[in-house]
Amino acid sequence: MISGINHITFCVSDLDRSLAFYTDVLGFRAHVRWDSGAYLSQATIWLCLNLGNPAPARDYSHIAWSVSSADFATMAQHIQQSGAKLWQNNQSEGDSLYFLDPDGHQLEIHAGGLEQRLDHLETSPYQGLRWLEP
Repeated sequence: MISGINHITFCVSDLDRSLAFYTDVLGFRAHVRWDSGAYLSQATIWLCLNLGNPAPARDYSHIAWSVSSADFATMAQHIQQSGAKLWQNNQSEGDSLYFLDPDGHQLEIHAGGLEQRLDHLETSPYQGLRWLEP
């Protein structure tokens, strides 16, 4: 049985640039680095950066990081001031900022959680929404 996410790996084209982005902009802690990669963490998230030829998705696939409501505005401003490009405007419930890392991996910061989203769907359902559990 799956008990959680073990780690996330991103292929990056410039290890120094990506290390700076994930540590200086997003606040990850760098633990080790080697010729072709690095391990970082933030809270319970284990992130691996692997040097290679990135080919990020261009669909809606992305990683969303949790941010408290109290910290959202400050974090969003910090990300935007870093020069990170935005890839989508928020159209769903809750505060979200959709941005790209230096290699174009689609990321999001979001204040809220699944329970909050499900509560919102009670009054504002998506087109064709069906509840799958009683």
